[in-house]
Amino acid sequence: MQRAEDRCPDTRERNQRDMTMTLQRIFSDQDKAQIEERGLSVEQAMEQIRIFREGAAPLKLNRPCTLQDGIFVVGEEEGGELVRLHEEEAGAGRMLKFVPASGAASRMFKDWYRILDAGGLQDEDSRTKFLRDLKKYAFFEDLKSVLAKAGRNLDDLLEKGDVCPILSTVLAADGLSYGQLPKALLKFHLSPEGSRTAIEEHLVEAALYVKDAQGRCRVHFTVSAEHEGAIQEFLRRIDEIYEKRWNASFDLSLSIQHAHTDTIAVDLEKAPFRDLDGFLVFRPGGHGALLENLNALDGDIVFIKNIDNVVPDSLKPSTVLYKQILGGYLIRLQRRIFSYAARLTEGGLTEDELSEIIAFCRRDLCLSFPPAFNGASLSERCRQVFQRLNRPLRVCGVVRNVGEPGGGPFWVEDETGALSLQIVEEIQVDSNSESQRSLWRAATHFNPVDLVCGVRDYLSRKFDLRQFVNPRAISIARKTEKGRELYALELPGLWNGAMADWNTVLIEVPLETFNPVKTVEDLLRPQHQEK
Repeated sequence: MQRAEDRCPDTRERNQRDMTMTLQRIFSDQDKAQIEERGLSVEQAMEQIRIFREGAAPLKLNRPCTLQDGIFVVGEEEGGELVRLHEEEAGAGRMLKFVPASGAASRMFKDWYRILDAGGLQDEDSRTKFLRDLKKYAFFEDLKSVLAKAGRNLDDLLEKGDVCPILSTVLAADGLSYGQLPKALLKFHLSPEGSRTAIEEHLVEAALYVKDAQGRCRVHFTVSAEHEGAIQEFLRRIDEIYEKRWNASFDLSLSIQHAHTDTIAVDLEKAPFRDLDGFLVFRPGGHGALLENLNALDGDIVFIKNIDNVVPDSLKPSTVLYKQILGGYLIRLQRRIFSYAARLTEGGLTEDELSEIIAFCRRDLCLSFPPAFNGASLSERCRQVFQRLNRPLRVCGVVRNVGEPGGGPFWVEDETGALSLQIVEEIQVDSNSESQRSLWRAATHFNPVDLVCGVRDYLSRKFDLRQFVNPRAISIARKTEKGRELYALELPGLWNGAMADWNTVLIEVPLETFNPVKTVEDLLRPQHQEK
């Protein structure tokens, strides 16, 4: 049923004015100064609280993307041609790798913290398995060395089944400090040259698919402010080693999530959440805030991949092959898009020429046009087609859905009924609608965050990526802050709402290219154990 305020614009406007006046009274002069110090305006903070009170608008799923209905498959012969295209443009220096790397390792070890709090493993079988598996971790030798410096023998602890000193040494600041480090600096794998951290594995990958003809590899990491110095120092120590080993010149850069992308938190009554000293609490706006970092880069073709999705050398060939296939697919599309965009700006197209471009848009980019499109004049249709083509482009690898948590590809309807391809997270789905939940459960594919992005237009000008965001694709989550519950607001996710108005193409890639590490036990999976 339509609400009274929706039927009457005057009522709706009056309610909005009343809410604005109420929100303005919420903030003290101290609050306003705190807000502005973060680079936010009071109006932005009020708008965020208004979103909390009105709720996030769910997306409307039309159907899951499936093979031949939004998801393309690349054959072997076609793949070879795409690899050639990728190598050609990589050699020309167009490639850059963008790695969100601010994730803390503490979440990986939640089970180990629980065991430590419980005073060890009481179950004999669990204890035996833990002690047996310990030797499989890439950080085992480091653990042994740190214990030895403290006057303890790891072999003795293993023989006695004494779990707590081992866990404490792995996690504590006076040990390996893995409970305080970012994932980027954890040792993930063994290699012929020794153990490698997650960040080192990304350097190796970069040398294999973004290196140009002069050997230059451009890699950008987004990191948390607290770990920026440690990561910079680590990269300085290993840079020369990897340059010699992989015959490359690494152009490495870091950025942190900007404070002005943080969002205000509210309590369970939707009032501003305050710490024990009475100050407003702000929280990071989620990975969608990294759009600012991506937008600030001098990029052209940008690969995006999470810090924890890496494999040892034995599995890299498949990973690299499909990165090259995704890159080649984007380049092939770009060449057609750029040619058509230039032709549209020249003017003078015939109906047949425009029909060819429209067919490309529908067939190759899965684009749809509004109902009134067909009845519009030739010049108006040319304008609309150009507007749809002249956008950032992303080619997303998707894998078969095997139950991993995370988003997936869907056809989504906007308020006009037009369809678009989107990567959707479960929190964006209407939980009160059984039909929408049923569509969510019917997804056949999963988003492994395996993207290659074209961020320049047909004249090689950088797009302003902030112009292609769906600002309504926010999400609200219930969190805790030092034991107190609150609601947190996350900005449109980097590969969700932040790229909602990009041109999107989905390519199926093998499941073996997706190997995230969400818990420390994931490192025991065969994919992370070097053969």
